[in-house]
Amino acid sequence: MASSAKRRAVGLGENPEENENSSDENPEDDDDSGEEDSEASEDEINEEVVVDFEAHTISGNDFNGIKKLLQQLFLKAHVNTSEMTDIIIQQNHVGSVIKQAEVPEDSDDDDPDEVFGFISMLNLTERKGVQCVEEVKELIGGQCEKNAPHIVTEQLEQIFNDTSKPVGLLLSERFINVPPQIALPLHKQLQEEMAEAQRTNKPSGRCHYCVMISKTCKEATKNIPARGGAPKDEYLFINAEEEFFYEQATLKFHYSVQEEADLCLSGRWSFDDVPMKPFRTVMVIPADRMPAIMDKLKEFLTV
Repeated sequence: MASSAKRRAVGLGENPEENENSSDENPEDDDDSGEEDSEASEDEINEEVVVDFEAHTISGNDFNGIKKLLQQLFLKAHVNTSEMTDIIIQQNHVGSVIKQAEVPEDSDDDDPDEVFGFISMLNLTERKGVQCVEEVKELIGGQCEKNAPHIVTEQLEQIFNDTSKPVGLLLSERFINVPPQIALPLHKQLQEEMAEAQRTNKPSGRCHYCVMISKTCKEATKNIPARGGAPKDEYLFINAEEEFFYEQATLKFHYSVQEEADLCLSGRWSFDDVPMKPFRTVMVIPADRMPAIMDKLKEFLTV
């Protein structure tokens, strides 16, 4: 399972002002070299390298990479990402990690075990009482109460409380420079693994509803009603394919993470020089709508 992609330098947790190559050590050279350094920096950022990605079974070696991507999703929310990562690793019969297909032996820059993305399904109903599961449910429920009509909050509570219809949390995270085409084989494989888990009566395979928390953003200058009513096209999905899940969702709402977003982690969101504000979009999708979503993924993401 591989996908070619153009990879560019992006800031992920690194503060340029604290870079060890900073010119602060030689302030007397700043006037002469400032413009030249700026041009060199721009050239470096715009450099593109073709990289092949492939999916692997999740293992203990992927702990740090998966946890970092979970933190990218939850930011400063009170969710035990370490415990969640442990669960994802323990149930590795469901889910995959994305890694670089081939790393040159003489490469000093690339870690062969670096995780560029992952996909998994966490059964919230079967793992009731587990700390990170309860924290995720509290996060979703609390944000729904603040940002959605009361009827939506009631519907969400009913879904979470109905143990006869298990709810799964679909986690599909990757670095922003990994192309959406990789999502098609990952989701296809996940659906096959879920079906096999259900056939063998494993808890991870029984999901009546699928919940997703997507990274989205909207133009900073646009005012959107706090409690629903916002048109879909006001929001841009960072993982572009997740818009197809949004279309099939029977319950959905958005909440701002502007105050939580770490600049070095979330980036300066802008598209075509338009400033953007970061959000999270919560969607509840009935499992029987997954085939329609897969058809859309195949239509738009087949290379």
